[in-house]
Amino acid sequence: MKTVWMVTLIGSSVLLAAVLLRQKLPRGWLTRFGAHLVLSAMAIYALNFSGWMTGLYVPLNPVTIGAVTMLGLPGIGLVLGLQMTLIS
Repeated sequence: MKTVWMVTLIGSSVLLAAVLLRQKLPRGWLTRFGAHLVLSAMAIYALNFSGWMTGLYVPLNPVTIGAVTMLGLPGIGLVLGLQMTLIS
């Protein structure tokens, strides 16, 4: 079963790289994406340590930062909702 997942991961990564390399991306996309990534991490950090959400903690890891980067601040609500649903 691990082999199937590994082949799927490698195949999808190769196809994603092919799509990204074929398209002409604007020059500032990497800078804009990096800025969103940093701002997302700072927002999660600020919410964790401000004391605004008592008893709730959003871990700083690539998955949570990626969710907040793609979805914006509602992504924090998604992560908290998943955390309360799956862990509690």
